[in-house]
Amino acid sequence: MFLQLLILALSVLVYFLWKTFKHWEYEGIAYDNPSIPFGCLKPLVKKERSFGMAIYDVYNKSKEPFLGIYLMLRPAILLRDATLCRDVLTKDFQNFHDRGVYVDEKNDPFSGNLFSSEGQSWKSLRTKLTPSFTSGKLKAMYPTIMETANKLKNSLIEQIPQGKSEVIDIKSLMDSYAIDIIASVIFGIEIDSFKNPKNEFKIAAYHSTNPDFLSNFRSAVLFLYPQMETLFRFFRIPNKTAEFMKKVVKDTVEFREKNNFVRKDLMQMLIQLRNSGQINSDDNNWKFQTVAENLKSMSMEKLSGQGFLFFVAGFETTSATASYCLYELTQNPELKDEVVKEIHEVLNKYNGELTYEGIQEMKLLDRCIMETNRKYPGLLILNRICTENYKVPGNDYTIKKGTPIIISLIGLHRDPEYFPNPMKFDPSRYEQNNYNSTAYMPFGEGPRNCIAFRMGKVSAKTALVTVLSNFNVELIEKKELEVDIHGVSIMPKGGVNIKFSRKR
Repeated sequence: MFLQLLILALSVLVYFLWKTFKHWEYEGIAYDNPSIPFGCLKPLVKKERSFGMAIYDVYNKSKEPFLGIYLMLRPAILLRDATLCRDVLTKDFQNFHDRGVYVDEKNDPFSGNLFSSEGQSWKSLRTKLTPSFTSGKLKAMYPTIMETANKLKNSLIEQIPQGKSEVIDIKSLMDSYAIDIIASVIFGIEIDSFKNPKNEFKIAAYHSTNPDFLSNFRSAVLFLYPQMETLFRFFRIPNKTAEFMKKVVKDTVEFREKNNFVRKDLMQMLIQLRNSGQINSDDNNWKFQTVAENLKSMSMEKLSGQGFLFFVAGFETTSATASYCLYELTQNPELKDEVVKEIHEVLNKYNGELTYEGIQEMKLLDRCIMETNRKYPGLLILNRICTENYKVPGNDYTIKKGTPIIISLIGLHRDPEYFPNPMKFDPSRYEQNNYNSTAYMPFGEGPRNCIAFRMGKVSAKTALVTVLSNFNVELIEKKELEVDIHGVSIMPKGGVNIKFSRKR
């Protein structure tokens, strides 16, 4: 009897696998030949590639505008055509308005952040949070960014003796810079990661970008099968970074409300939103009204979820952009000299002071940032779920409701069809908008693009200006930056080492 049951079970399993991995053949579209049962993610399982880089490999193997892939046992569609990608994110957004990741606002309000939330809930939250990142709000918060930039400058001065040079891992230094900005601008907490690199914020950031096996496994499972989070929660498998964030937000909010404390930062605006249902559009009004708990428009858990999202997204974006841009400038000394010249011209215009207005005038530096974000996108992929059947333009195929959609950002950005000689760092691509703007989307596009990308850009530019106006930077060896293929984003292997010396 046991043998018969075993044969039956194996037969059912074989049939299930056979039927699952015939899906795209039955659909009649081009597809990536899967490795059963891993689909296109076998390199991920074998620890040879990260999720995003495994998708990048599939992108490079095909020339089709879109093709079927298998994310383990889950059929999905990989978009390769830049116009189709942009249509999905913008013009036809109504058919792809959700990401299809885990969210359960009723039982887990923390999950209801701007990245994960869906439908009307997302739309309402996005509308309410948009005033947080206006030019006026960023300008008001800029002195806080400058305070952190001064700490960056002082840290470098302490490490570099006058008249000598030192090799420094700029990625580690920019990690400290980004963490201090996040802690201050978002949470209103002053820390000094340059002097205390083992503080709780930096440890939490490290865990979010360098997850252990269990965290990696949990993230991969939730991306493929969002409903599995219920199981993780049932067995009380903790997310240490999330728990830390909940405590930080709770302590900060309670202190401010108890002491009627006002500070020009993102947390102040989130408290406004929680207490009154909206963020004040007046860039000069940062006060909030204290109301009874039952009248608040957002729970403490959901508020913490927004803080957690900005923490994770803002940290690596700022640090990586500044680090990789500086590395590329050392690889291109003539370009670096042009950037330094522009910086000094603008600083002289503002009497040597680095201002929010001055940062906006550094157009060559802008183009360098753009090229950095092309070559080293902060996200390797974008994902959506098809929320309504969608007929592919110029094709007879209709994408079915519920189908996961994947866009390889690194694939688009390093595709020679869209960006000739893609591995060359060439900011001149963006002169007079002479570049493929359809394929360029480092922060996503459309209604669900990154809401805080301007803040990340200002923070990265401020760090670069601080370094380049006060220090000489030189390459150690002319070569492509070595990256760790296992990272969630593009992570450098062995740091980003640059030779520094003080300017006379």
